[in-house]
Amino acid sequence: MPHHILHRPDGERIAFRRVDGSGPTVLWVGGFRSDMEGTKAVALEQAARERGWACVRYDHFAHGASSGDWKAATVGRWRDDAVAMIDSIEGPVLPVGSSMGGWVALLAALARPEKLAGLVLVAPAPDFTERLMWPSLPDHIRQAILRDGEADMPDEGLGPYVLTRAMFEEARNWLLLDGPIRLDAPVHILQGKQDEPVPWRHALTLAERIEGPDVRLDLIQNGDHRLSTPADLARLIEAVARLRATA
Repeated sequence: MPHHILHRPDGERIAFRRVDGSGPTVLWVGGFRSDMEGTKAVALEQAARERGWACVRYDHFAHGASSGDWKAATVGRWRDDAVAMIDSIEGPVLPVGSSMGGWVALLAALARPEKLAGLVLVAPAPDFTERLMWPSLPDHIRQAILRDGEADMPDEGLGPYVLTRAMFEEARNWLLLDGPIRLDAPVHILQGKQDEPVPWRHALTLAERIEGPDVRLDLIQNGDHRLSTPADLARLIEAVARLRATA
């Protein structure tokens, strides 16, 4: 099945897939170096087909089927593209943000509050560059980034990649956890207690920062960062269904 393309003003192309159905449109916002073919994104689309929901899943700039130079990727760029995706959708949206996508979804929700029907966040990682990734890097990697502007990162799962100083520095423009986060739509956070990349206390901090009418945090005792078991997927789909029902 061919992708749809959202053309950006600078000539870049954001690839997405769409399921037509009733609104609000469920918008999948994926994680760092993941793509729209991941387990959770596909399960969400399948649920949308079965239940008659409108649903869009897309790949970030420099991810998956979208275009873009990885070394030019920044949180601000991913946020701008998410806002453009929201602007391309008629009617209200219900973003579902996973890991880094939770940060991007929050930023997009703050940029388009009038479009927001609700927000589901799965192991959300707002401010991860500053609070989680940078402190966890080996000292020699941090020194290389500061000295050379970039460093090669090994990754046995997805393959090696580059971390740039520009990404870390630009991300400071978008930090959220140092103050209140005002959202007038309901927010449902799903967080694994056994999550190592994004510790559960990070989600607790986020839940405390959100000021809104309905903030729910589910801590899943045996859940890891992926939250992709059949039970996890069912929990995700029901969280989306609950917020759609209240929209």
